[in-house]
Amino acid sequence: MQTSLSATMDTVTWVLTSYIVASAIAIPATGWLADRFGSRNLFLFAVGGFIVASMLCGTAVSLEEMVAFRIFQGVTAAFIGPLSQTAMLDINRPEDAAKAMSVWGMGVMVGPIMGPVIGGWLTESYNWRWVFYVNVPVGALTFAILWFLLPSRPRRTRSFDLTGFAMISIAVASFQLMLDRGQQEDWFSSWEIIIEAMIAAAALWMGIVHLATAEKPLFERTLFTNRNLVMGMIFMIVIGISTMAPMALLPPMLQQLFGYPVVDTGLMMAPRGVGVLITMWFAGRMMGKIDTRILITVGLIIFAFSLRQMAAWTLEMDFWPVITSGFVQGLGMGLVFMPLNSLAFATLSHHYRTDGASLLNLMRSIGQSAGISMVTVLLARNIQTSHADLASHVTSQTIPAIDLSSIDRFGSLSDSVFGFADGMINKQAAMIAYIDDFYLMAWISILVVPLVLLLRKPKGKVEAVVAE
Repeated sequence: MQTSLSATMDTVTWVLTSYIVASAIAIPATGWLADRFGSRNLFLFAVGGFIVASMLCGTAVSLEEMVAFRIFQGVTAAFIGPLSQTAMLDINRPEDAAKAMSVWGMGVMVGPIMGPVIGGWLTESYNWRWVFYVNVPVGALTFAILWFLLPSRPRRTRSFDLTGFAMISIAVASFQLMLDRGQQEDWFSSWEIIIEAMIAAAALWMGIVHLATAEKPLFERTLFTNRNLVMGMIFMIVIGISTMAPMALLPPMLQQLFGYPVVDTGLMMAPRGVGVLITMWFAGRMMGKIDTRILITVGLIIFAFSLRQMAAWTLEMDFWPVITSGFVQGLGMGLVFMPLNSLAFATLSHHYRTDGASLLNLMRSIGQSAGISMVTVLLARNIQTSHADLASHVTSQTIPAIDLSSIDRFGSLSDSVFGFADGMINKQAAMIAYIDDFYLMAWISILVVPLVLLLRKPKGKVEAVVAE
């Protein structure tokens, strides 16, 4: 892609940044747009727009075109998550709500896991443009199904809070830009990052004050008095950090340290999706029979255990530890994500479903970006620290059997020897840094377990409460 678009390493990152920022800005407006134009119409527009944007991205011939098309794609994609979640609750009976959430959750969690497998195969077998073209037939089928089967919801007329939307959008966009470009710009040594952080903080503060005092805010204040929804938002940030960070670390780790090709890397990550499918199916049938908070707690513990398994990896291992730990991690992810979504909606009026879904999806998106940025920064810094520490131990006292006094006589061969030694140190330092990141993710997953107690158990069965 970089060569095809005549982009540099610095500018090509805008292909991802533009999508993330556009999506984050559009998510808060989902609820109002659904009420104003109808959720069915907005859903059809989102899917149709995503198809068109995917085709345009595949045909882009310059970086400017690609960034513009990715912005359009990000905006349309922003509506799909909240609207699909709301639609699954609307079209199913109250007693089937938990099962509906399990089906929805499978798509949300398995998609990002299987994406690298399909994307890697398409890139190697064809070219990067097919990563976008593949969305067209799938999107067309989805559009047809929605057109014929998705019912309409009654519209609600409410004024649009432009000030609140502007403040939230500016805060989210600035924060996302800061996270996405922080590592590249060396964080707060760059004025760009400092300015983005200041704008994000100021806009967030003004947005909070406005939402608390406005007569008709963008998000009804009732939403923030619902304890389950607020705790769900907090958990979504943590889930975004914990789940996306390992998936962001694994591809470069497996390809650079272990030498696996792109397709093999994707295949080794696929068992994670199998684990998610199993526990989401299980959780969907256990909801109402087992306290939902127990399922979430068990899921967090299993997830932390899988990260502890990953922290025990070595450079000498084969691919089986990657497969087994990924499968276990998927089991934990499924037990957390679906029950948490159901519990977050369990005490929420159906009038606020779309707004609630928008907030949950926004928090998950922010958590994912924050998690990726955090582990990337720690990885880079820990590699430097570990490299310096390991190199300091390579002395004549630690390896007395090797006489390096006459190595200069061998000319270019001596450079090869030192280069090989430095390469080995680099690999060991990188492995140590990856392990440190895995340990951190494990501790984060464990430390949030007590927060489960703050979730309110709804009266009666969860399925019966969701639609009230």
